[in-house]
Amino acid sequence: MPSITNIAAYRFAALGELKVLRTRLIEQCRAWGLKGTILLSPEGINLFVAGSEKAVGHLLAELRAIPGLEDLHPKISASTHQPFNRMLVRIKKEIIAFGVEGIQPEQKTSRKIAAQTLKQWLDQGQAVTLLDTRNDYEVKLGTFHGAKVLGLDHFRDFPAAVQKLPEEMKAERIVMFCTGGIRCEKAGPYLEKEGFTDVFQLDGGILKYFEECGGAHYRGECFVFDQRVGVDPALRETQSEQCYACLTPLTSADQKDARYMAGKTCPYCFATSEQRMAETIAMRHEQIRRATIPLPGSIPYDNHKPVLVSAEWEGVTLLDFLSGVLKHVPRGEWEDLCRMGRLLDQENRPVAADHFVRAGERYFLLQPGLVEPEVSADLQVVHEDEAVLVLNKPAPLPVHPSGRFNRNTLEYILHQVYHPQKPRAAHRLDANTTGLIICARTRYFAGILQPQFERGEVQKIYLVKVVGRPEWDQQICAAAIGREPGEIGLREIDVEAGLPAKTEFKVLARLSDGTTLLEARLLTGRTNQIRLHLRHLGFPVLGDPVYREGRPVNAKQTLGLNDPPLHLHAWKLSFLHPLTGERMHFEADPGKKFMPEPTQTG
Repeated sequence: MPSITNIAAYRFAALGELKVLRTRLIEQCRAWGLKGTILLSPEGINLFVAGSEKAVGHLLAELRAIPGLEDLHPKISASTHQPFNRMLVRIKKEIIAFGVEGIQPEQKTSRKIAAQTLKQWLDQGQAVTLLDTRNDYEVKLGTFHGAKVLGLDHFRDFPAAVQKLPEEMKAERIVMFCTGGIRCEKAGPYLEKEGFTDVFQLDGGILKYFEECGGAHYRGECFVFDQRVGVDPALRETQSEQCYACLTPLTSADQKDARYMAGKTCPYCFATSEQRMAETIAMRHEQIRRATIPLPGSIPYDNHKPVLVSAEWEGVTLLDFLSGVLKHVPRGEWEDLCRMGRLLDQENRPVAADHFVRAGERYFLLQPGLVEPEVSADLQVVHEDEAVLVLNKPAPLPVHPSGRFNRNTLEYILHQVYHPQKPRAAHRLDANTTGLIICARTRYFAGILQPQFERGEVQKIYLVKVVGRPEWDQQICAAAIGREPGEIGLREIDVEAGLPAKTEFKVLARLSDGTTLLEARLLTGRTNQIRLHLRHLGFPVLGDPVYREGRPVNAKQTLGLNDPPLHLHAWKLSFLHPLTGERMHFEADPGKKFMPEPTQTG
């Protein structure tokens, strides 16, 4: 027998103190054993929550005590299991994303038509245009007989779809509908704004219609946004599933199709894994091309570089703090910058050099009209799925914002290409180093990937060309590496107090130009470990601007686009996939510069 009560409700109302409300609701819902999602915004509330009948009652009483939500009336259904995995309360700009200014449902909506009245109109054959405002994947499970669908991927596409409707529709009687009614609260005023003169919205949406009228004039099921996927006109959970790959809802007939593979693909997205990957990668490469032509940092912009005050600098002047933390900038230059109003506080106000700072404060160096050095944007996607990206990184290209680079970085480019996701690198790879790097698609997957590096479960093999010809064929270097960076952020060998570090080297080819091609296996993951160990052994990496004997005082860590390249390449990579646990193996072509004809091998 059903034991879980499911409620779906929304209400447009002016809400304030959202952070306080969020904290209270998340604590209470978890104490009551409820799961689901509550969205809060200045324009109102939207929720899908499930739990015991008593707990749901507590929540509704709590919400109805909030000014503006007194008459909150949910759609109620029952299930035999909890359809949600956790309880979330989030603050959003809008409770239903639309993106059109001036649409304010808390002040004005279209006329509502009751479910029974709509059924009566349809029974009588009255002239009415039923307009489905839902997304395409929802419509696939079911809709009203004869309804007009708009081919939406997202509700934000609704305004553009309306522009394509025939002009004569503006004089027709239109009844809009969606799952529970919330989208119609914005769609209706928009239609009226665009000149549609006789617009109604189905009060309570499809779910309320099912509750009062059953399945009359409706074909199929109604997609719902929880693990139930679909409900029938009796509001019972159906056998529909959702494709793991493309998220399309699948009927029982879809699941019997030979192209349906649970957790992998369905009739709507079926293709070989190689085809799907090739198509995805081609699409990403085009998106990367558009995001990097021109390079994002080549367009002048005002940059606000943050500087955080740590506890040791509590109570000193801003000038003393900056001169002590950023020693590479002369004190007189800091004085000039303060005098020019280029040091700002968190309120964007200029700060004087004699201002006393406090621990935890953040100040910003204004860099007006900043143009960043050029980088290589020849970024290649090797593998992509819902959890991870494996990329072949070019050089020079910094991974994270630092120093002279903020927008011309791997991180910034990925955030543009994968918006709204923000993929993050799971490990380090120097700006001058080419080759494989793993990025997690979300914070959750990063939390699974990154510990693999700490536990030594990731296998990393590099190709490196060094200056000189080692007499040995194999060598292990275990020289400890300094704990703190020194000049321009460089590390040094510190055999007394450094961090343990270990690298295995193997000669692959001794070359006629006096260089040697090596394979390097990282057994620990210290900063600049391969480059430091090779310099320590007397064979610096070819093209290394800093870890070599006699480097110039003004050496820069990140090479210029036209400088001789660093001959270090992240060649092979192996890790455990965070979803499947399967060990994944990848290899990146090192390019011709690593593979000239040897005069002697091994």
